[in-house]
This record gives sequence, structure tokens and C-alpha cells, in this order.
Amino acid sequence: MADQQALDEVVRFTSELIRIDTSNFGGGDCRERPAAEYAAERLAGAGLEPILLERTAGRTNVVARIEGTDPAADALLVHGHLDVVPAQAADWSVDPFSGEIRDGVVWGRGAVDMKNMDAMILAVVRAWARDGVRPRRDIVVAFTADEEASAVDGSGFLADHHPELFEGCTEGVGESGAFTFHDGTGRHLYPVAAGERGTAWLKLTARGRAGHGSKVNRENAVTRLAAAVTRIGEHQWPLRLTPTVTAALTELAALYGIEPDLTEIDLLLDKLGPAARLVEATIRNSANPTMLNAGYKVNVIPGEAVAFVDGRYLYGTEDEFRATLDRLTGPDVDWEFHHREVALQAPLDSPTYARMRAAVEEFAPDGHVVPYCMSGGTDAKQFSRLGITGYGFAPLKLPEDLDYQALFHGVDERVPVEALHFGVQVLDRFLRTA
Repeated sequence: MADQQALDEVVRFTSELIRIDTSNFGGGDCRERPAAEYAAERLAGAGLEPILLERTAGRTNVVARIEGTDPAADALLVHGHLDVVPAQAADWSVDPFSGEIRDGVVWGRGAVDMKNMDAMILAVVRAWARDGVRPRRDIVVAFTADEEASAVDGSGFLADHHPELFEGCTEGVGESGAFTFHDGTGRHLYPVAAGERGTAWLKLTARGRAGHGSKVNRENAVTRLAAAVTRIGEHQWPLRLTPTVTAALTELAALYGIEPDLTEIDLLLDKLGPAARLVEATIRNSANPTMLNAGYKVNVIPGEAVAFVDGRYLYGTEDEFRATLDRLTGPDVDWEFHHREVALQAPLDSPTYARMRAAVEEFAPDGHVVPYCMSGGTDAKQFSRLGITGYGFAPLKLPEDLDYQALFHGVDERVPVEALHFGVQVLDRFLRTA
């Protein structure tokens, strides 16, 4: 079990990492190196030999390997990203980069996404060094840059240019899973991610005939784009159940004593109450228009108009997603992937999933572990290029009045000290037996 020093360090590390501003504004505007050096120094203090790698100056990744006792066993990747989304200080109750610890809570950008998990990993590794613990299988620890944008400087760079560092890795764990989900009835659910929707950020371009704003123009690029965006925004995507989502619905229904009628999904979700939030975003593909850009003067009809759409597709549905976008955009609007990453699916009958479940249940005996699919994506997508099956497992035991999912990219992001203590203990237990 993690010692008192590990419990103290996870809190301090979380706070200190938050103080290192690694805001990722996109387009390469970020500098993770100070946080990477911080992590590397603490890994080195645990007797490891961390490697710092950059595709772009300042966009630093850290990789280290812990040798296991069984050289025949497959290796396990444990990863966390160092960058965070930006924060507007005026909107916050505290300085978002203060790492303030107040009333048993650590405040700041990255407290849940995901410098808390980075701190857990560091605290566990250092506790092992003090106690002489070696895991059964090799464990590769990776702290990455650029997850909050394209990952081109982070996990994508590592997977494409340094695959040798991940030799033998068949599975990986990262964000986000094994957090307390309160269902409003007193039950404590702990969803562990075993899938992710694919990322399909789209650029739409409409072209037409430029001209004077006072003239009739049947080839108006703005009109064509607006019509396509409206069709996309109003489209009702059909129901598509992946194995992970089906398992989630089945296990939740059993927990609540409900007949799992998968032919009446809307009715089933109603019966699940608040727990439906764990699955409702992953029973269909989605495409949400997010950005528009057209014109330069009110009395000039532009010859081109551009929009961006955040699309997400379920495992096994990419061809259907593409065909639907072809139909919705129509003949006058072209579309292309601005950024694309694969959908993921992980098995629920694996020994690794069973060990994650057991680790959570040991420290939360009143909890119910259930599988779920992430509506968004993580670095697991890029690491899947190396044949690594990814799970979301960043354990936290949270109070009922803290909406964990709302804190992702939200204002006043924070994490209770007790949640960090729980996370270190669960992660330690899992990794020792993994």
C-alpha cells in the first residue's frame, strides 16, 4: 500500500505542476518543457532513467521504463499529458495557476485534466523505489505534450518516431476513468473507460460567385455554407451501439433491476435516471458546428465561406459518418478532415480490466465498477498505432457535490486531497498486480 510520503507527495506534486503554466492555445502555442523537466527530475530521484524528447523546441515529452520481474510478460504503458487548456483568470475564484490548497482541495487548471494523474504516477513510482517494489510486468511511463490539441508534438510524435521506447507494450492506461459518479440515489459508480469515439474535426468550404451585396446572387457562398451547417446541426444521427456501450447499458440495467431492452434505448435511459449521462453521448455519432468564417465587408458577397465542425464517430461507423457528411454538405460545399483520429474499443474480459475493477473495489467496497465509452478522445488514440489497447483509469473518490465531468475544461477546476489519496492507493494496487 502507498505510504504516507506518497500521500503527501501526490498533493504537493499536483499543486506544483499546476503552478507550471502549460496552457495549450493550439497551433503550437504551448511550452511543456518546464513541467517535463519537473517530472523527469522526480523520476530520476526514483532511480529511473527518463528520456526527454521533442519534435518542436519546448514541446517536451518524458518516457521512462520500470523493469518487471517477469521478462516474458507483456509491458504496460501508463501515460498522462502535461499540457492544459487555457484559463481566463477573471472567471475563476482563485488564480488558475496558483495550485492553491484550501479546505482540503487543490485548485487550478489541470487539477483533474490531468496533472492529478501525472502526480499520482510520480508518487507511486517514488514509493516503489523507497520500498524496493518491482511490478510483475515492465511498465513504461510517458508524460506527453500537446494532448489538448493535435498531439502531433506529443503522443503522435512518440508513436511515429520513437516506437522502440514502447517495445512490448500491449495495453495502456491513461485518462479518464475510475472516478466516482453519484447517481442521486446513494449509489457510487466507478466508470472505467474501455473505448473512445473517433475524432473528426471537419473543415467545410463553400465556393460561389463573388459580387455586389445589392445584386441578385444565386451562387452565394455564405448561403450555401449556412444551409449545409444547418443540415449538419439539425441532423438526427441513428442509434449505433458498440460492444462497450452495450455492456455499459446491460450492467447499469442489472444494477438498477431494470430489464435491459436495447430496442427501446430512450426508454431505458429514462429509467436509468442520472446514470444515463455515462452513455447518452455515446449511443450515436455527432457533428456540432463550432466556427464560421466568411466575408470582409457588408456590401460584398464573398466567393468563399468556411466553417468548422466537431464530429465524433463510434467504433466501426467511420464509413457511415463519411457518407452522411457527403450527403449533408451537398454538391456546393466541400469538406475535409481538419484533424482525424480513430475510434477505440478495448475488451472487457481481459485480466487487466479485471485487475482495475478489483483495485477500485478494494478501496471503495461500496462502489460499483461499470464500463463506459468516452465521448471524446485521449492520447490512447495515437498509442493505438503501436498496437496498444487503451483503457481510461485515473482513479478518484469524489464527494457528491463535485461534478467531475463538468470540471474538465471548466472554471474553478479542483480536486479534493482525499480524492488524490484514494487515487494513489488504487493506482499502486493496480500496477503492482497488473
